[in-house]
Amino acid sequence: MLAGLDPEQRTAVTAPAGPVCILAGAGTGKTRAITHRIAYRTSTGEISPRHVLAVTFTARAAAEMRARLTGLGTAGVQARTFHAAALRQVRYFAPRLLEGRAMPELVESKGRLVAAAAGSQGLRVDRAAARDLASEIEWAKSSLVEPGEYAVAAAKALREPPYEPARVAEVFAAYEQLKRRQGVIDFEDLLRAAVWGIEEHADVADQIRAQYRHFVVDEYQDVNPLQQRLLEAWLGGRDDLTVVGDASQTIYSFTGATSSYLIDFPRQRRDAVVVRLVRDYRSTPQVVGLANAVIRQARGTEAKLRLELVGQRPAGPEPELKIFPDEPGEAAAVARRCRELIAAGTPASGIAVLFRTNAQSEAYELALAEAEVPYVVRGAERFFERSEVRGAMVALRAAVRSIPGETPLVEAVVEALAATGWSRTQPPPGGAAREQWEALAALVTLAEEYAATPEILPIGDAGRVQRDVSLSAFNNELARRAEQQHAPTVAGVTLASLHSAKGLEWDAVFLVGLADGTLPTTYAKTAEQLEEERRLLYVGVTRARQVLWLSYGQSRSPGGRPRRPCRFLPQLERSGSAERSTDRSRKPDRRRPQVSSCRICGTTLLAGADRKLGRCPTCPSDLDEDLYQRLQVWRANTAADLKVPAYVVFTDATLVAMAERRPAEPAQLLAIAGIGPRKLGQYGDAVFALVAGASPDDLAQKNFES
Repeated sequence: MLAGLDPEQRTAVTAPAGPVCILAGAGTGKTRAITHRIAYRTSTGEISPRHVLAVTFTARAAAEMRARLTGLGTAGVQARTFHAAALRQVRYFAPRLLEGRAMPELVESKGRLVAAAAGSQGLRVDRAAARDLASEIEWAKSSLVEPGEYAVAAAKALREPPYEPARVAEVFAAYEQLKRRQGVIDFEDLLRAAVWGIEEHADVADQIRAQYRHFVVDEYQDVNPLQQRLLEAWLGGRDDLTVVGDASQTIYSFTGATSSYLIDFPRQRRDAVVVRLVRDYRSTPQVVGLANAVIRQARGTEAKLRLELVGQRPAGPEPELKIFPDEPGEAAAVARRCRELIAAGTPASGIAVLFRTNAQSEAYELALAEAEVPYVVRGAERFFERSEVRGAMVALRAAVRSIPGETPLVEAVVEALAATGWSRTQPPPGGAAREQWEALAALVTLAEEYAATPEILPIGDAGRVQRDVSLSAFNNELARRAEQQHAPTVAGVTLASLHSAKGLEWDAVFLVGLADGTLPTTYAKTAEQLEEERRLLYVGVTRARQVLWLSYGQSRSPGGRPRRPCRFLPQLERSGSAERSTDRSRKPDRRRPQVSSCRICGTTLLAGADRKLGRCPTCPSDLDEDLYQRLQVWRANTAADLKVPAYVVFTDATLVAMAERRPAEPAQLLAIAGIGPRKLGQYGDAVFALVAGASPDDLAQKNFES
């Protein structure tokens, strides 16, 4: 049970009974640690597998945990999601709790009931609005907020509900009444029923607590107040609890999840054992270095538990940082690189393109289709299969008959979409409605691109003619794109949002659209919301095993308004290479990104001082003290002769870098950040002489004689 574990994992596995908090960074083997802990305690006779309840957040993770435990010879452990565990218990005790009545039916989706509840309050809603209302109700119930408390609680939590808070509260109350009349319950009711059964029925509590005596909770940073209350009910004051989490991967606070239980765990349980897993077995040191650089700047409560990962894999390629004139050029370059990776042996299923919102997928679906690269969309429908996009295309075809033919294309598209209720001026509140709005806004962007690039088409002997940019021609273009993207689904490159990518990993990851306004989204206004956007980028970076590409388009469409790069990667603007895929009049900038690796441990260096030294601040210095002192004396003499401050000759950091790296030839001196041809010409000979052993006095005498 202990073979192959690193020291920190071994500490977690062998920790005594009682509260244990495992802070596990991305790729550090947390599932290995908790399954081996269960198996180890079972093998020593400390616990029985049938008395263990391991809880996680997805059925896939629960199945993985059961499979690993079986492989370790520990069968019989209950590894389930919160909802699956609650459903099993409520079903078992229903005859006792309901006095012989049948258990209410569990509704899989709230949408239909929420729409009916809204209608009963005089509020007609479409599917998107119903989904947003359902999300607000789920947040409230998960946060233990009742209908009468919703308006105040939503204001305190800075929620952006789809309607006035008082109206949402009315729909919430009507929804609860409608469920009772129809004799159904939702998933939050299921958890509440499990809590109620334990808290209000001593016999049920005794039986459950006799069955489950040892608890493990995975992804503890994602627990919401209702789930925490159920966990406390299961425990019943006992403390044999192991929790695993990473505050830097807290990205679901909008659903009610909170990392506060993970952060407060050691304070709430004074005798808790806290173990930090920081050895990253997933990603190369180069990827790990970039991940550390992203999260190192984090602020706020979650940053208190920030982990500095240490890469364990062999060195790999540097992350590629790219800037493109626009999103279509970015998508085309991503598709070309995917094709190259596949041709070189990387399976398509080992590649992912990750973006902030699902509405961004269209450009990559098209680019991959045109490059004949197979792809699958995870966690959402393909762009042209979405109901709002299909409805918009119907409206655009109908508008050909009603909108005058001389109307400019973009204006015609906006007018046609307005007939569906879409407005260009302001996106609506609510996540689902906003996503629907963004999908239609993407159609307008397509129209802008189509109108901005009127290709000149050959027409045989008669010469050439400008491409038709009418609404009818644009509809034909949309139909062509839809047909290309409706190819049969096969194993291929994964297209997914950053939220959908949580818990997954790929050999090669493309993080695209890294522009301010997209990541972070314009809807992130508070410091807490901005920090969650930073954590989203961190999650994206840590999905990559080997190859990592980060990019953004300087505008959404050709000739569009310029955008700034993602503020969480400030070096992107300085170091990326701009590929002018659509501007044939300018040569592309082929300069390599100025991203270097630590010469000691191999991690990516992004800070200017670290790049100058050529090592991480935590790696040991190999400074030549004698050389450093001679460089200082020489610099002081040179500055005095030139009548300039010493830092004008070389900064302190540059002197340290030279004393550590001991450059003996021009290429080695130029490799130190901040030293260019001019300083090489001015001071290169002196530096090389000092490195070779000369004294400052020798150089001064030589200068005097010359």
